[in-house]
Amino acid sequence: MTEDSAAERARRVPREHGVVAANPGAGGGAATPSFAPPPDAGSGLPGPLGATRLGPRTFEWGVRTYVMGILNVTPDSFSGDGLLAAGGDPVAAAVALGRQMVADGADILDVGGESTRPGHEDVPADEEARRVAPVIAALRRALPETPISIDTTKPAVAAAALDAGADVVNDTWGVADDDRLARLAGEREVPIVLMHNRAEASYTNLMPEILADLQRAIERAVRAGVRWADIVVDPGFGFGKAPQHNLALLRDLAALRLLGRPILLGTSRKSTLGKVLDLPADQRLEATLATTALAVAAGADIVRVHDVRPNVRVARMADAIVRGTWRGEPEVGDR
Repeated sequence: MTEDSAAERARRVPREHGVVAANPGAGGGAATPSFAPPPDAGSGLPGPLGATRLGPRTFEWGVRTYVMGILNVTPDSFSGDGLLAAGGDPVAAAVALGRQMVADGADILDVGGESTRPGHEDVPADEEARRVAPVIAALRRALPETPISIDTTKPAVAAAALDAGADVVNDTWGVADDDRLARLAGEREVPIVLMHNRAEASYTNLMPEILADLQRAIERAVRAGVRWADIVVDPGFGFGKAPQHNLALLRDLAALRLLGRPILLGTSRKSTLGKVLDLPADQRLEATLATTALAVAAGADIVRVHDVRPNVRVARMADAIVRGTWRGEPEVGDR
C-alpha cells in the first residue's frame, strides 16, 4: 500500500472514532493520522487537586497534611479508646475529647459508632445512629468551625449524622457495589471518603488491584451524583489486608496519586504495627508516628489518628521537609 492510499484511508475514517485525518501536504507531524479526544471529553490527565469544602472550612489540597482525630463512640474499639467503655456520659466525654483534639491541632473530627476491628459485632443501624447523632450534635454546637465526618457503612446512620451536623461521609466500604452512601452524599452535596476494603486478604497484584477498585468506586460515586471535587480516597490500611499487604501498601502509597484525588490514610495503633514491634495497641505511638512521616513523604493529604498532638507535630515537620512549608528563620543561637 502506498503512502497516498494510507492517507486517503485515514481521511475516510469517521471523526466519531476519534481519528484526526492526515494532511500529507502539510509535512511533519500533521502528515500522520492521530487520535483526538471527543469534543465533550476531558483530557484524561490528572491535574491539580484543587480544594474541597468540608462543612465550615475549605481544604486546599497539596498545601499541607491535615490531621483527622478519631472519636469512637463504641464499647469495643480495638485501641481501647471507645467512649462507651469508660462509663459516664459519652456525649460530654466526646465533647471534652473533641475540644482537646482541636486544641492539639486536629483539622477534622471523625465520629464512629461501630467498631471495625476483626471479629467485631455488627451494630443495628438504629443503635449506631443513637450512639453517634447526639455526639455529633453536641460537637457541632461546641466546635462550630471544625468539620465533622461520620464513619459508617450504613446510609440510615449517615443520614442521621448529617441531620445532626456532620459534614462528610466516611465510607469504610467505599468500593462495594452498593452505591446508597454515594447517592446520599450526592443528594446532600457533601464530600465522601471512599475507602478500599475486601472481605478476604486475597490479591494477585496488590497495588494495581487497589487502584482499580478505587477507580471503579470513584466512577460509581460520580454516577451517583457526587461531585469530583468532593471525593477523597483511602487505601484501607488494615482492612481486608494481611500485615505484609499493609506494609507494601505504605511503601507504594504514592501510587494512589494516579487517581487524582486527595489521599486519606489511617494507620493509627493498628495491628500491623503491633505485629512488627510485638506491642499492644496502647504502645504503638512511635510506630504510628513513623507511618505518618512516611505518609506525608508519599503525598498523603489527611492522616487519621488517635493521638493528635504528636501526629500534628510530626506532620508539620515532615511537611516542612517534603512540601517546603516552613518560611521562618532560626532564632539566634538555634543551630
